[in-house]
Amino acid sequence: MHRPTEPSRPPRHTPPGGPPPDTVDPAVLAALLARHGWRRRGAAAGPYSRWTPPDATAPGARGHTSLLVPDSRTYPDSTDLVAEALTALRHSAAPSARDILTALHTPVDEIHWQRDTTEPDAPAAAWAAQEQLRGGARALLLAAALATRGTAGYHGARHRRHAEAALDRLLAGAAAGGRELTTFLPVGTGAAPGPDGRQVTTALLRALYAARDATDRQRATGAHDAFEPAVEAGVCQELTEAIGKLVRGSAGIRITLHWAPAAGPPEGFAAHPVPVAFTPGDLPVLREAGARYIRDEPPVPVHLTAVVVRMRREDQSGPGAVRLRILAGADVPQIRATLDEDDYRIAGHAHLLGLPVRMSGRLESRGGFRRLADARDVMPVRVDDGERDRLLKSLHENIDFFEEACGDE
Repeated sequence: MHRPTEPSRPPRHTPPGGPPPDTVDPAVLAALLARHGWRRRGAAAGPYSRWTPPDATAPGARGHTSLLVPDSRTYPDSTDLVAEALTALRHSAAPSARDILTALHTPVDEIHWQRDTTEPDAPAAAWAAQEQLRGGARALLLAAALATRGTAGYHGARHRRHAEAALDRLLAGAAAGGRELTTFLPVGTGAAPGPDGRQVTTALLRALYAARDATDRQRATGAHDAFEPAVEAGVCQELTEAIGKLVRGSAGIRITLHWAPAAGPPEGFAAHPVPVAFTPGDLPVLREAGARYIRDEPPVPVHLTAVVVRMRREDQSGPGAVRLRILAGADVPQIRATLDEDDYRIAGHAHLLGLPVRMSGRLESRGGFRRLADARDVMPVRVDDGERDRLLKSLHENIDFFEEACGDE
């Protein structure tokens, strides 16, 4: 029997085996258990505490998972108890056990997403709801990563490669029914190589608070300038669009951030940040703000160095269109430009010789800062033989594209 091919599933983090027991701080383990709803049993004070999962008392709950956690490492058997607790977590059926092991393995800031929607009946609807939640959460984190590169009402293609790279170490838990999702951003430490995800989490929190305040102000007063100062806090068109993606089709979205217990809160932030929520009533204001950000973002004057990858003009003479791969001068991978006859000829000669060109112009927000207006002063750039050979090789490998149109993408 033919079975339809399932769409590719997004990667989920694999629960780690946990760190070596002698490296786990019992206080951090207890803080994570409390954060994820585990219940502390017995006396409040003492050398040990016993913890049970949130559903241990639910009717029909199977098994009796129980963790005995020392309050500190001052007791001789503390390492053995921590080892037994990690083993129990690895075998626990509690959904939160995976998240606790992840946070113990690497210090992470946790972001909890709660989307207020009914439980989908059909599997296909549940899958679509999960994809919407995952996609919206990642788009919101990408907007925060863009804010760490610089503030702007509309980023377009600028800094996108760097922002994507900042999310490479992002871990995501299960999106249960498309209603709940937990994402983890590792906190950089001296012992943990790689980018510091905390820059993204702090940028996200600032931007969400600013977006919430601006939305409330505009809805209450009708002030159309409410979102202007919010740009300095990281609010942008990409962020308003991501919030809209999360809210649409639901009764609202609630976002809660928890700092990594091992690292504590960053300076200037509350130990327990207040959750941020948005509802369908906020969507018209957010859409209007996003459109205004695109419309008002000014062009950027640039002096760039690039490689010509495609050329086309309608006649044998006159102006022509080119596509350029940026080497320096602009934070976008490729742009398109229209050159006059002389500059087009110079660009063509440089292209055939495998040489980059240098030019000036203005990057316009129309098309996401992928279009260079008023392109001028085209000049070939001298490069060493090795670099020239590499560029020529790239040209020959893509020769079929040389005369293709520079259409919108």
